[in-house]
Amino acid sequence: MIHQKNAENNMTWLKRIKESSLIESPLHKNEPRKTTKGKGRNFRTTKEGAGMTEKGVKEYRKKNPGSKLKTAVTGKVKPGSKDAKRRKSFCARSKGWTGERGKAARRRWKC
Repeated sequence: MIHQKNAENNMTWLKRIKESSLIESPLHKNEPRKTTKGKGRNFRTTKEGAGMTEKGVKEYRKKNPGSKLKTAVTGKVKPGSKDAKRRKSFCARSKGWTGERGKAARRRWKC
């Protein structure tokens, strides 16, 4: 009897969570879809190396004041420079990425 009651409580709890996750937040209602196609895109395609475009980073920083988000380090860098350290850090963090976009991003960063 006790087990059945717990199971019923768990089911109603799961239902509430599912219902609450379906409710749209007013903060995200008017935001454009994240896209990799078209003129106003904020993300690169996997063929281009995935990741955010410069426009996308600017838009993100505008919406999130104080953010330190930057674009990928893709060019030549001097050993020991800030960019070299950012690249090394990103490559270490993203070592386990096995998805298509993750692999593309690592190629773009020259990991």
